[in-house]
Amino acid sequence: VIRHRDVRASYYGVIDKFRLQVSEQSQRKALGRKEIIATLLPSAKEQQQQKEEEEKRIKEHLTESVFFEQTLCQPENRTASSGPSLLTVFLGVVCVAALMLPTLGEMESLVPLYLHLSVNQKLVAAYVLG
Repeated sequence: VIRHRDVRASYYGVIDKFRLQVSEQSQRKALGRKEIIATLLPSAKEQQQQKEEEEKRIKEHLTESVFFEQTLCQPENRTASSGPSLLTVFLGVVCVAALMLPTLGEMESLVPLYLHLSVNQKLVAAYVLG
């Protein structure tokens, strides 16, 4: 157990290193060693207080400057009104295409044999699509 006894806000983010060495009691030769890197972080309660203080400072700054408030709100509106992501649309198109491909075992098809999908593959595409 390693305990940090002198916890101060000025020590947050400071990186400490600990070296552990394992050896037999009768021999001095080390069997193994490991360096452990540790960083002191504030507690969740302290982080919440820091966030609240930062939000207060931002709100005070926003009330002082109308221009800054307008430029800050514009990007938020764009992200909130945007539609589905490009990845989601692409995945939907791939699933629809997979469902339209022939199933394994269909002989009378113009599609090459390596594009014939099994029933399980089509079920996965239907599940992802649904």
